Amino acid sequence: MLSIANKVEQIVSESPFLSEGMALGLINLSELARQLRPQLESDLWKPVGQAAVVMALRRISERLPQAPVPDQPIMLAPRLGELTTRTDLTIATFRLSDNSNECQRRLLALAEPYPGMFVTVTRGVHEMLVVCNRPLSHLVEQAFLDERLLVRVDNLTALTLRLNPEARRTPGIYHAVLKKLAWDKISVVNMMCTFSELTILLEQTQTGAAFSVLSQIVAH
Repeated sequence: MLSIANKVEQIVSESPFLSEGMALGLINLSELARQLRPQLESDLWKPVGQAAVVMALRRISERLPQAPVPDQPIMLAPRLGELTTRTDLTIATFRLSDNSNECQRRLLALAEPYPGMFVTVTRGVHEMLVVCNRPLSHLVEQAFLDERLLVRVDNLTALTLRLNPEARRTPGIYHAVLKKLAWDKISVVNMMCTFSELTILLEQTQTGAAFSVLSQIVAH
């Protein structure tokens, strides 16, 4: 069974915001201990004293880097650091099968007469993901007619950041972007990356907030 100290450390390690705030000395440990007590008592099935939680948090904070490395600047491509938006997108995820490659070829052939439309296919280990403009959904259904559909999500927006190719050498480059979105409680539905582009898919209701956050990155 986990001890109070081990459970507190687990909670802190699973939250980059907590660990970062504690490392910077921005978090009141007594107040944090009060907030964590109900979760600790529920997880450990026993009463938990606030003093014990404070002591555990203090020991963790002492082990955290006292001078954390500041976030690396997000390297946007020179003169190409624009933010591109695509709306009215649909995601369809299918179970990978022996016919998946043929379905992909069929879809791209069907979509060829629609050069202005967006369609991309990502092959995973067990699944195949299709992202397209909603008007092309019937083509996806036609191409993957006999495949097992796992989930479909409509009304999505894609925001694409054009990054400097040297960004691949910057540790935490994607974390820096996602952290800014997370601070504003923006949920990411999916991500797609190419060599110099980062595309974030999210629900249309969060487009405005996400665009505002990412626009600050571009402006900076």
